[in-house]
Amino acid sequence: MMPLAYADKEQIQIIKKIGGSPEVKKHLEDLGFNVGGEVSVVSELSGNLIIKVKESRIALSNELARKIMV
Repeated sequence: MMPLAYADKEQIQIIKKIGGSPEVKKHLEDLGFNVGGEVSVVSELSGNLIIKVKESRIALSNELARKIMV
């Protein structure tokens, strides 16, 4: 298990755990990041990540991406 921030680009990952405060967990779930869901890193720009989740692309800060374990 590793943080999404360190995952290989363009490789599908399964979310195993979401960390952080209850507010952070709720925010990530509202964006579509749920345990068991598939995600992949599309690209990295200035330390921020573009993540593909549920056929959408979402920009996440490196800090938030480290709270998603895959």
